[in-house]
Amino acid sequence: MTDQPESARPGAPRLTTREAAELLGVKPETVYAYVSRGQLNSARAAGGRGSTFDADEVRALARRSGRRDPSPAGGDLVFRTGLTLIEGDRCYFRGVDATELARRYGYEEVAEWLWTGEPRPGARFTAPAGPLAAARRAIGALPAHSGSTDRLRVAVTAAAATDALRFDLSPEAVLNSARGLIPTLVAALPTLGDPAPEGSSLARELWSRLTAEPADTPSLAVLDAALALLIDHDLAASTLAARVAASARAHPYAVVSAGLGVLEGPLHGAASGLAHRMLQEAVDRGSAVPVVADHLRTGRRVPGLGHRLYRGEDPRATLLFDLLARTPRAAAALAAAREVMATTARHAPLHANVDLALAVLSVSRGMAADAGETVFAVARTAGWIAHALEEYGERPLRIRPSGQYTGPRP
Repeated sequence: MTDQPESARPGAPRLTTREAAELLGVKPETVYAYVSRGQLNSARAAGGRGSTFDADEVRALARRSGRRDPSPAGGDLVFRTGLTLIEGDRCYFRGVDATELARRYGYEEVAEWLWTGEPRPGARFTAPAGPLAAARRAIGALPAHSGSTDRLRVAVTAAAATDALRFDLSPEAVLNSARGLIPTLVAALPTLGDPAPEGSSLARELWSRLTAEPADTPSLAVLDAALALLIDHDLAASTLAARVAASARAHPYAVVSAGLGVLEGPLHGAASGLAHRMLQEAVDRGSAVPVVADHLRTGRRVPGLGHRLYRGEDPRATLLFDLLARTPRAAAALAAAREVMATTARHAPLHANVDLALAVLSVSRGMAADAGETVFAVARTAGWIAHALEEYGERPLRIRPSGQYTGPRP
């Protein structure tokens, strides 16, 4: 460790502490930890205010620690995250296979794992009375034809208005808000079937908002696993929007609102609705072959197939298909889905994704076409909160790409 005057190496390029931290991808405090361990040399800045660092030395340390130089303006943004890894056609939450987590734990337990990295067996979320009442009133004022995402966005805004402490961005406060917000979103939706018994899991609470058909154990297992699997999936479009909001230090409710706004796009959360309609048509016609043929003839992609992050079948779909195979009520829809996959495979090497598996559940249990989008939105709320917690620990407003102007010159 050295702390010599800046003039000790005249002409050498120097970085401020903030610049060195950005290059290394760490917080300023960590830069000084590197100095104390002898991994970096610092020099007093002119006037004795702060420290400066040799740029070449910082870059060498960045290479040794596996850090990347910041992307150029307009290039791809890369975020360091300790939440989700997608590698080798598998998905991991904090280093644990997401499908194994979904097999063994419920949605709330997996959410707690993603948030804290600590197991909380038997975790249950409860909707606070005040925010829930406000959310229900707000949803009740919407037109009858409003979609589920419309209702969820309104519910988030209403719940936020009741939380005077929403601007407290400490981890404990953010998690307390999240544990109340997620069940509020579910409980504020209109009830279609028998209400869940008191103390039920979030999956059971959500079931009565998705269908009037009675819940059964195999179907609830599918829904709970789907919620757990959809909690996070790296930097999807809605998650990026959530991190941008968190970078501006928006409160957690606003972060969720940002995510919901992007989720509604037909290429993101709403994609499951397209798979539902396609699969329902295949069931109604008694064969998937003419349905797939119609899509190919008109140049439309077959919904529920293919994923840019997986070479083979989406591992989330694989687990859900396995659980659906144990659900007698899903037999017809599952057979139709497998026929869709087999028919399409003759023309293109596409594999099933999680949207097709969600469609099997929604079609087989009399759910609306947007049921998969509702499941997606509720599940991913926990992921957006997890990313917000990470982003609150970064430098504010760091997500600021530069525009490349192409309009007329002044």
